[in-house]
Amino acid sequence: MKIWHRQLGERISKITDYYLPALRWRNFRLFFGGQLLSMSGTFMTQQLTIPWLVYDLTKSPWLLGVAGFVQFLPTLLLIPISGILSDRWSRRDLLMLVQILGISVSLALTILTFTNWITFPILLVLSALNGLLKGLDMPVRHTIVTETVDDRADWSNAIALNSVMLSSSLVLGPAMGGILIATLGVKYCFLYDTLSYIPAIFTLLAMQLKVRPMQTLTNLRDTWRKLREGFEYVSQFQPIRAILLVLALQGLVGTSHVALMPVFAAKILNGDATTMAHLSTSAPIGSLLACLYLSLRRGIAGLERLIVVAQVLIGMSLISFSLSRQVGLSIIILVFTGCFTILEITSSNMIIQTLVAEDKRGRVMSFYALAMVGTMPFGNLLAGTLADNFGATNALIVCGSLSILGALWFSAQLPAVSRWIPR
Repeated sequence: MKIWHRQLGERISKITDYYLPALRWRNFRLFFGGQLLSMSGTFMTQQLTIPWLVYDLTKSPWLLGVAGFVQFLPTLLLIPISGILSDRWSRRDLLMLVQILGISVSLALTILTFTNWITFPILLVLSALNGLLKGLDMPVRHTIVTETVDDRADWSNAIALNSVMLSSSLVLGPAMGGILIATLGVKYCFLYDTLSYIPAIFTLLAMQLKVRPMQTLTNLRDTWRKLREGFEYVSQFQPIRAILLVLALQGLVGTSHVALMPVFAAKILNGDATTMAHLSTSAPIGSLLACLYLSLRRGIAGLERLIVVAQVLIGMSLISFSLSRQVGLSIIILVFTGCFTILEITSSNMIIQTLVAEDKRGRVMSFYALAMVGTMPFGNLLAGTLADNFGATNALIVCGSLSILGALWFSAQLPAVSRWIPR
């Protein structure tokens, strides 16, 4: 029996090493496990709890869009600086700083909701603080992944598994949030978020990363020079430039359904917080399936064509979701929406991280994060404004149509992008 168990363990280990080689590395396992729980609390707060609480306090689609704008605008401002810092400072220390500040903001939300002192203006201020933390967090989170894996051949798998972790958190967080809101109330969502930071902090402390050669920034002029170098590199490198532009469009219109989710859950589909949780969880389930596919994929050849297909299908999914009046059908559509979205985002990440020069990785990934989420404040504001003037259904139809047009533009860039990938 012992021999059989040992043979089974060796077989599983070989399969894991072949299909999921990034898990061979201790630092990556620590990062993956600690951040899975922490990000589930973060996504519970950002994707479900705060939007639901805003709509519950105001009953206004426009103020819902304003809240989304306020939450993500600081992200837009801080992401470029974060990219410079991640090239110059310890990425683990930066991520640790984010965790400590994040638990402080989450604790404040927990106390305010438990004492019933929460108001819409206070919620806006704390949402803005969350946006600042996200701006510092995103470039660091993407760049540290390659640092946790010592073999460059395993980088693409680590990037894909990092997306698996984020997508799993997107499933786990809103699902648990819907249950907590329906049974115990919003305040327990914030309490869970606060507690979820603790394992992330301890796993970061346990990681043993190699020391990177880093240069210090001497003054503000040096900081702006580094930022300009990164911008010039991105603007002159055609494949990265094209991918970042289509990602910016995705952030502007491709996630508009997220900003309007409370409107669809409560008003159009006549649901409640549980309906909101089901809708919020649906897209991450599709994202998880897409990430599992990408984690088993070898190399980046062909991913540029996958970006075009995914962008078209995202637009079609948004239009279909806007026309649906059945909860079950809406959930199915959102599963596909999440799948296509993560196929585009993660494929873009894998191509960029493979092509970029190491000394500019942090700055380029800051522009990646900027393209992906920096346009979301304006997307939230656009979606809220369109919904307030023309209705939520028409708002998503417009956004879906723009997404399809963006795919047509990127398809014209494919020949130039494809020429770089074999190199």
